[in-house]
Amino acid sequence: MTTMSNPLDTYRDLPPFDLIASEHIVPALEKALGEIHRDFSTLEANIYASWEGLLRPLEKMQLRLQRVWSPVSHLYGVKNSPTLRAAYEQMQGPVVALSLKMSQSKAVYEGLQQIRESANWASLSPGQQRAVEGRLRDAQLAGISLAGPAQKRFIALTTELSALATKFSNNVLDATKQFTLSLSKNAEVDGLPFSLLQGAAQAYQRTHPTEQADPQHGPWLITLDAPSFVPFMENSTRRDLREQLYRAYITRASAEPFDNSGHIIKMLQLRHEQAQLLGFSNYAEMSLAQKMAPSVEAVYTLLEQLRENSWEGATHELTDITARAVRGGFQQPLAQWDISYWAKRLQEERFEFNDEELRGYFPLPSVLQGMFALVENLFGIRVEAADGQAAIWHKDVRFFKIFSQEQQHLASFYLDPFSRPEDKRSGAWMDDCRSRYRDSDGVLSLPVAHLVCNMTPPVGEAPSLLNFNEVETLFHEFGHGLQHMLSEVDYLDVSGINGIEWDAVELPSQFMENWCYHKPTLMGMARHYQSAEPLPEALFTKLNAAKTFRAGQMMLRQVQFALLDLRLHHSFDPFAVNASPFALQAEVSSATSLLPPLAEDRFLCSFSHIFCGGYAAGYYSYKWAEVLSADAFNAFEEAGLDQPEIVSAVGKRFRQTILALGGSIHPLTVFTLFRGRGPRIEPLLLHSGLCTLNAAPK
Repeated sequence: MTTMSNPLDTYRDLPPFDLIASEHIVPALEKALGEIHRDFSTLEANIYASWEGLLRPLEKMQLRLQRVWSPVSHLYGVKNSPTLRAAYEQMQGPVVALSLKMSQSKAVYEGLQQIRESANWASLSPGQQRAVEGRLRDAQLAGISLAGPAQKRFIALTTELSALATKFSNNVLDATKQFTLSLSKNAEVDGLPFSLLQGAAQAYQRTHPTEQADPQHGPWLITLDAPSFVPFMENSTRRDLREQLYRAYITRASAEPFDNSGHIIKMLQLRHEQAQLLGFSNYAEMSLAQKMAPSVEAVYTLLEQLRENSWEGATHELTDITARAVRGGFQQPLAQWDISYWAKRLQEERFEFNDEELRGYFPLPSVLQGMFALVENLFGIRVEAADGQAAIWHKDVRFFKIFSQEQQHLASFYLDPFSRPEDKRSGAWMDDCRSRYRDSDGVLSLPVAHLVCNMTPPVGEAPSLLNFNEVETLFHEFGHGLQHMLSEVDYLDVSGINGIEWDAVELPSQFMENWCYHKPTLMGMARHYQSAEPLPEALFTKLNAAKTFRAGQMMLRQVQFALLDLRLHHSFDPFAVNASPFALQAEVSSATSLLPPLAEDRFLCSFSHIFCGGYAAGYYSYKWAEVLSADAFNAFEEAGLDQPEIVSAVGKRFRQTILALGGSIHPLTVFTLFRGRGPRIEPLLLHSGLCTLNAAPK
C-alpha cells in the first residue's frame, strides 16, 4: 500500500471514518512522524523567538500529528479490534517519543523563555501568554532540566507508563467483555424491568446468532456493562445472582489473563520515580503543579469537609434502607449486593415512582430536542442535525452542526450514544476531533467534538429509552462539548478545553446536569414515546424530591475514590516490602464507607480514571469542579430560574466567560469574571441536601 491511497493521510476536512482500516495506521503515522521530526530539527536549528517564528511552527506540527493520531485514538476507544489494537500499540511508543523530544528541546525552551522575557511580551494577548507559559511548564514537567542518564531514565519511565496504561485499558475492556451471566428460567429474571429483559435477550441473540431469544421467554444475557449491570443490581429479586454479579464486578481485571494487579504497583513506582527525578517529593505534588488547587493539603481539606458533611446523612440513609429491607421481609445484615436493591425499593416507596415508569418519557430523540432547546435559550445557539454530511464509524452515530443566531456555522459534533461492549470501552466522554484554530493567513478551523456515551440502545421498533441517570450523563458530556465548541480563542494550546487546569475542566459538564431538574427544561423534553403525552406534573414533583436521595452515600463514594487516588500518589510507598494498594483501598473504605469492603475487592484493577484516563492524583477534580459548577448554577437561581429573559442574560455571561475563554485565562479568574467573586462551597452542599458549611475551600 502507498500512502497516496491512505485515507488517514489524504483526507482534507473531517476524518473518513468509514474508510479507515487498521492497515492504514502504521504507514500514515510513520509518514507524519517522519515529516514532524524533519521539520522540528529544522526549527531547533533556526530558533526565532517570537510567536510567529516559534509558536506558529509548533502549532502546525501539533496539528499534523493530531490529524492522524486523533482519529486513530478515537477508533481505539469506540471500535476496538485485535488488528487496530496491534497497530495502535505499535505506534504509541514513537508518538510518545516525539512528544518527549519536543517537550525536552532545550533550544525551544530557551526560545520560549526569550519570548517571555522580551520587550514584546506585553503585546501578546492573555491567551498567547498562557500558551507560552503552559509550554514552559510542560517542558519542566517533561524533564527539560534533566541531562544524561537522568533524562534517558525519564524518557524510559514515560514510555513505559504509556504502554502500561494501554495494557490496563485493554485488560478492563477484555475482562468486562469476558464475563457474562446466561439466564434461561423465568425465576432467574424475577423483578427485572422489561427494558432490561429486552436488552438482555438482544445481547444473547447477538452472541448466539444461531439461536432465538425474546424478552418474555429468554434466554437472556447479563453483562458487567453499566446498562445491564446497574438495573440488574437494582431490581433482581435473586440475591444469589446479585452476589455473583457484584463479586464479578469488583474483581474485574484482577486475574489472568487480564490481571492489572501488577500493573498498578508498577505504575505507582514509575510515577513516583518520575516525580522525584523532577524534584517533587511524590507524584501528587507533581500532578498538582499543573492544576487549579494550590496544594495537596488544600485538596485533603476539601475532601474532609465533604466527608464530614456527608457522614451523618449517609448513616441515616443506611438506617432507612435497612428498615425498608426489614419491611420487605429481609432479616439478614445487608451486604454490598443488597444496598442497590433495597435502596431502589425505598426510593419507589418514598417517592411513588420507578425507573421504568420514567423511562418511557425519555426517548433519546425527545431528550436531544429538549437539550438543544435549552442551550438555544441559554447561549443563543442553534443545533441542527447534519446526518450524512460526515463519515461515521457505526450506523448509530449521528452528526450535528451548531450555528449562531445569525446563522453562522460555529462548530460540529458526532454523537455515539449506545453501549457496544464488544468493541467500545465503557463510560462516557467528550474528546476533540478538531480544535478551534486560526492559521497565519487568518483561516479559521472550526471545532469538532466527539460525544460518546454507553446508553441503553433501542430495542425493536421503540427508540432508545433512557433512564434518568443516562439523561444526566448526556447533559454532562454535552457540557464538555459546549466548552470545546463555543470557544472564541484562536490559539491551539488554549482553545476549547485545551490548557484548562484539570480540576476546573468539569465545571461546564457538571453545570449542565443541574438543568435536568429545571422544570421548563425537563417538562419540555419529557414526552412519552408512544402517546407524546408530557411527563405528569406529579411525576416531576416526585423526581425533583428524589434528587437528593442517597446524596450522603453518593458523596462519600466520590470522596472515597478521590481520597484513595490522592493517598496512592502522595503517602503510599509503592517500593515498600509487601506494599499493597489493596490494603490502602480497604483502609480508605473504612473511613468513607458504611459497609466494610469484601476481602477480595479489587476495584483498583478497573479504576481506569487514574491508571489510563488522565486522572492520576486528580480524581478529586470532580468534586473541586463541582464546587465551581454548583456555585455557577446558583447564579441562575439567585437571578430567577422562572424568568426566561433573566436566564438568557445570565447564560450569555456564562458563555462569554466560562465557555468562550477556555484555557486562555486562569480558571479562577474566569470564574470570578462570571460570578463576580470567588467560589463558595455552600451551593454544592445545599444542592446535595447536606448541611451547610461556613468555610469555602482554600
